[in-house]
Amino acid sequence: MHMQMRLFSLTVALLMGLTLAYGQASTPAPSVSAPTTLVHDRHDGLDLSADPYTDAERARNKFGKANPVPAGILPVEVFLRNELDQPIRIDLSTVQLEVRPPEGERQEIDALDTEEVARTIVHPEGARTPSARRFPIGIPSTNDKKVDSMMENLRPFALDADVVPPKAMIHGFLFFNVSHNLSVASYASLYIPDAMIAPSNKPLMFYEVSLKGTAGK
Repeated sequence: MHMQMRLFSLTVALLMGLTLAYGQASTPAPSVSAPTTLVHDRHDGLDLSADPYTDAERARNKFGKANPVPAGILPVEVFLRNELDQPIRIDLSTVQLEVRPPEGERQEIDALDTEEVARTIVHPEGARTPSARRFPIGIPSTNDKKVDSMMENLRPFALDADVVPPKAMIHGFLFFNVSHNLSVASYASLYIPDAMIAPSNKPLMFYEVSLKGTAGK
């Protein structure tokens, strides 16, 4: 009788363990999704949306000591969702912020790489006009320890991946030097001219989303 009770207890424990394991395996991992309030450009299997951080308090809460806004840099969170069965490659070095003011000339502002952002935050007096550069994967070392440290702080936020896996989404921040004029987001668009399906390198039509309506959040 004692042996039967032990076998019964072991069976119950085993069933409870299997049930718990199944429940854990069946629970989907939390995933990040783009806010539904953002403007989307969706075609050819890729969905793009963008969220500019123009509010000083919001940016400070997000970035902490790595906040680029006081240095005159506009951070734009970008969401790229791939609906295809093949990966999509984005050329981050050609991404631009297209500014179309109601009065004045149209401007095209190149995205900054992480080192340029870090250097501008650490040495705002030495900020220079940004130029198109290829985004490095990883954080290279400079001769400035303060800049290196700031680059490490920025790394978790930056969009430094240029491939969107099949049926997946990547997101992160791109940074644009707007010379402290964050209001440009009210009449600007994020422009991604170069995207292609890998590994065939089939080009996709350009992607563009307006930041109007999301600016000021």
